[in-house]
Amino acid sequence: MEHIIENIEAFLWSLVFIAVAVIVGLVLHFLLFQIIRKIARRRNQVLDTSILKHLRAPLRLLFPLIVIRISIPAHSIAIPSDAVGYLSIVMSTILIITVAWILIRVTNVIEDIVLHQYKIDVKDNLEARKIFTQMDIVRKIFIFIICILSLAAVLMNFENFRHIGTSLLASAGVAGLIIGFAAQRTIANVLAGFQIALSQPIRIDDVVIVENEWGRIEEITLTYVVVAIWDMRRLVLPISYFIEQPFQNWTRTSADILGTVFLYVDYTIPINEIRKELGRILQQSEYWDGKVWRLHTTEAKEQTVEIRALMSAPDSGAAWELRCEVREKLIEFVQKNYPDGLPKFRTEIQNDWNNGSGKTKKIRGGK
Repeated sequence: MEHIIENIEAFLWSLVFIAVAVIVGLVLHFLLFQIIRKIARRRNQVLDTSILKHLRAPLRLLFPLIVIRISIPAHSIAIPSDAVGYLSIVMSTILIITVAWILIRVTNVIEDIVLHQYKIDVKDNLEARKIFTQMDIVRKIFIFIICILSLAAVLMNFENFRHIGTSLLASAGVAGLIIGFAAQRTIANVLAGFQIALSQPIRIDDVVIVENEWGRIEEITLTYVVVAIWDMRRLVLPISYFIEQPFQNWTRTSADILGTVFLYVDYTIPINEIRKELGRILQQSEYWDGKVWRLHTTEAKEQTVEIRALMSAPDSGAAWELRCEVREKLIEFVQKNYPDGLPKFRTEIQNDWNNGSGKTKKIRGGK
């Protein structure tokens, strides 16, 4: 009976000790963040705001853990030796997980500081998209490494798992080959992620043509890339695709682009009048960037003349709108001013008076 009472008393002392340590840790956390909050209000810098946003929650857990971990030797007399051992293992495990959580949140703080200097919602956002892509991929790689190291550190806390790990390493010959063969595609994708982060054949918000689809790079992960298609579908591709397969990147060096419109008209139409009308249309268009415009006769076929209107736009979206606008207005101009200039079907007939039949004969025809 006395032994049971002593154990209950030790258990209660343990609870009191843990509660006091948690309270002390929370008080320290509160005081620290009150100071940071005052500094943030005074300086109004992105670093202070980001620390408050990302590190407040994990540090609220870290401070009590540190106080408990430091105080365990001082209270080992009041706590049974077995309980001290178990408590140390639990505290170490939770501490490792918390530190990993803090390191992951630190990557968010670094990302906020770097990306605060760049704006991606502007027209000339090439440099911003480059930095956004690098930061996004590097942060995900760093988080992946943190998770692997943290899991290894947690397993090393337990004696049984250490023995299992040693046995696995000793007999890892065949198993390593099997695992390596099975994971080769995953490893290839991770390495492709490194390559994309360094060489950057694609970036966030790049306009690309992949698998005969027009879209924008929406997300880049360690293993796959999400392309937002123009009709709101999503095309998901392995990240190695952009290393191994050809694709079009319309914003690789700049966002501006040339657009074309083709018209097929009759030989009788005055080309110079269409050229003047194209200039008037572009001058009034909100989508033209004022840099380039041309009108050329690119083909002369049997029945029609092919006319190509060339114009520049600040980005692919504006180029699409500009092409549609120019096409509609040029067609309307031809219909209104030169209806005879539209493609038509011709026939040439000749009276056959020589044989006295009076019949006509079709000589030539065409559209």
